[in-house]
Amino acid sequence: MTAFSRRFSVAPMMDWTDSPCRVLHRALSSNALLYTEMVTTGAVLHGDRQKLLGFDPAENPVALQLGGSDPGDLAQASRIAQDFGYDEVNLNVGCPSDRVQSGRFGACLMREPALVGECVAAMQAAVTIPVTVKCRIGVDDQDPEESLRALIAACPGVTSFAVHARKAWLAGLSPKQNRDVPPLDYHLVYRIKQEKPQLEIVLNGGIASLEEAEAHLAHVDGVMLGRAAYHNPMLLAEVDARFFGGASRDLDAAVETYLEYVERKLAEGVRLAVLIKPMLGLYNGRPGARGFRRHLSENAPPHDAGMDVLRDALAFLKPQRKAA
Repeated sequence: MTAFSRRFSVAPMMDWTDSPCRVLHRALSSNALLYTEMVTTGAVLHGDRQKLLGFDPAENPVALQLGGSDPGDLAQASRIAQDFGYDEVNLNVGCPSDRVQSGRFGACLMREPALVGECVAAMQAAVTIPVTVKCRIGVDDQDPEESLRALIAACPGVTSFAVHARKAWLAGLSPKQNRDVPPLDYHLVYRIKQEKPQLEIVLNGGIASLEEAEAHLAHVDGVMLGRAAYHNPMLLAEVDARFFGGASRDLDAAVETYLEYVERKLAEGVRLAVLIKPMLGLYNGRPGARGFRRHLSENAPPHDAGMDVLRDALAFLKPQRKAA
């Protein structure tokens, strides 16, 4: 297992934090903990595991997020995750989508803290890597002061919780609205840390900048960025310097590292459109960024699109980018 810290992490996000995204993020930060998209236990146990769980060694440290509510299935899926080389397995108790609700996992498990406790106990018994929980502060008409504390109390073996500091409204709001509409309650999460100093508490939800993240670290152990890190990945180049005592990453050098990965994956038959998706926001706000995005959007979709398309897109950014 790779030694790692949860001081700064990039949140698991469906349809976003796939392997190419994580490789790009790793090129920008050596120390950020990266998460997969949520994968259901059914998919792990019965699907194409290599396709679902395979990842590039460069991604470590990386955690697998699981969705499920059957302790036996979660234990088996956790063992598989450990065998694949993941550094952590995380139980999703926060996703508000309809599909998750019908499967009795995700945010609806906030209503069943005892079951969550059984699930994580089974997972911990199956593996030696850390088992963590990512949750909301409550759902629907729950009192967050009670629901969050009840969930934590039901999981005495778990020492690290990532808390999205909003309720999830399972009735009446879409998953997209659940990321913005319910109000944030950072101070509840701060109080949980004060009450439970022995626990590692990681704060998630609405954090839009590294400055905000740094301010939260006065009250909690770690911060988890989601959409901000995905839509503006350039900010990850400052993470090692700001949070881990390392050096800032040179953006051009990080991109060249990622281009080597792209070239290798193209040779394996992966389509360019899949590989450039996490790059689209990389140069937001810089001269030439619009031409870069437009060129990729227009020319990357064909199955035979190759490195020349990506190099031509990057040319829109010169002289900002150094010559390769």
